Amino acid sequence: MTLVNKTAENLYDGIANMMAGAKEDYISMSTGYGKKELTGYSKEQADNWDNKTKVSMGKKYIKIVQENSVFAFIVKENFKHFLKGDILKAAGYNAPALNRARGNVLTGNYNIQWTGPLYLK
Repeated sequence: MTLVNKTAENLYDGIANMMAGAKEDYISMSTGYGKKELTGYSKEQADNWDNKTKVSMGKKYIKIVQENSVFAFIVKENFKHFLKGDILKAAGYNAPALNRARGNVLTGNYNIQWTGPLYLK
């Protein structure tokens, strides 16, 4: 997992920071945490990372899709116990898990993996 420390002034910059952290985690995992060079399929995946990321706006959430899987949902505006920018794990393709936020793209200081937000402990 990678710690994303960067803060952001808007949701798009925050999402870019989150996805950069996820890409960094993928590269780190693929290189054996710096023990070997990034080559072959892993290099191709890393090179195309940004092109495979799609951002779509919903009423309450921004959905981040990596290839054909939902990577995360981002809360657009404060509601219930969630704040604008909160990162939510996907419960399904069209809905987030509403138990707890996994971080906030605006405030930073959260962990992310290349596979998505972390599970709760």
